[in-house]
Amino acid sequence: MRVRVFYHDKCFDGASSAALFSRFYRERIAGDVDFVYSGLLHRAGSLFDEKQFDGDENAIVDFKYSSSPKITWWFDHHESAFLSPADAAHFEQDQSNRKFYDPDFKSCTSFIAMIAKERFGFDPRPVAELVRWTDIVDGALYENAKSAVEMQAPAMKLTMAIEASSDRNFVKNVIPLLAYHPLATILEEPFVAAVLPPLLERHQRSIEILRQRTEEKDGTIFFDITDLDQEGYNKFIPYYLHPDSVYSIGLSKSSFRVKVSVGSNPWSKREPTVNLARVCERYGGGGHARVGAISFEVNQSEAARKAAQEIVEELRASVRQQT
Repeated sequence: MRVRVFYHDKCFDGASSAALFSRFYRERIAGDVDFVYSGLLHRAGSLFDEKQFDGDENAIVDFKYSSSPKITWWFDHHESAFLSPADAAHFEQDQSNRKFYDPDFKSCTSFIAMIAKERFGFDPRPVAELVRWTDIVDGALYENAKSAVEMQAPAMKLTMAIEASSDRNFVKNVIPLLAYHPLATILEEPFVAAVLPPLLERHQRSIEILRQRTEEKDGTIFFDITDLDQEGYNKFIPYYLHPDSVYSIGLSKSSFRVKVSVGSNPWSKREPTVNLARVCERYGGGGHARVGAISFEVNQSEAARKAAQEIVEELRASVRQQT
């Protein structure tokens, strides 16, 4: 049997979700199975190529809903899980007991672990370390910005490698290891160990770049690095550099999109009041209440910049109203 697993690419929770789903499926659904992994990225336009839904079963984890009848499993925890009201209605009417959604979970991995245990009798104890760290990483539950940025824990180094590696097969090779091995052991795998030194050096450079590019006003940080190859930067660096901030808006560019990243400082002394998923949805993006993003076509830099500036003004105004 061939199962294709679609997951949120360049994301620790996405990779971990694919890993945990695969272990659960092998242990509780079917043992004789070959998994094929396909990363999905948020981009302008169509998110899915239905020709890729070619497995005997097709699963989507940690990514938006597809109403295609070829998708047999789905797990997500993002507020912006549905591309349209029709997709939301399709999900509500589903009777398969194979599609699950709960935006209250910190990570999709912990959500899958709970559903797999309660509905299918899966034992999540062997993957407890993975579940704990995906909640920390995806829920921004670090003790402080320093621990999020200084990359001491194995999970942080793996997160950096997953987010920043330019090798298209890197995450696909990591996923089977995440399901069965301690995180520290995975760092010792030759293909992982080889990428860490240059990525750690790049990380240090990105701290200095953002030190120069970030501007904070009214508790809201803005920066534009679209002229640099820096999309995989650590999203907590702005708060590390500006600890009194509430929000951060960043513009970055890759080969296939211009991205507006919108976040809130997990360690802010002032409580964020704006639902960032709703803000991003107005521009075709989405996410969570505390973090979101919008993807524009690679030739739409001005549209992305205009959206970013509008969001900056909106968030700065919201902070001013609090004071």
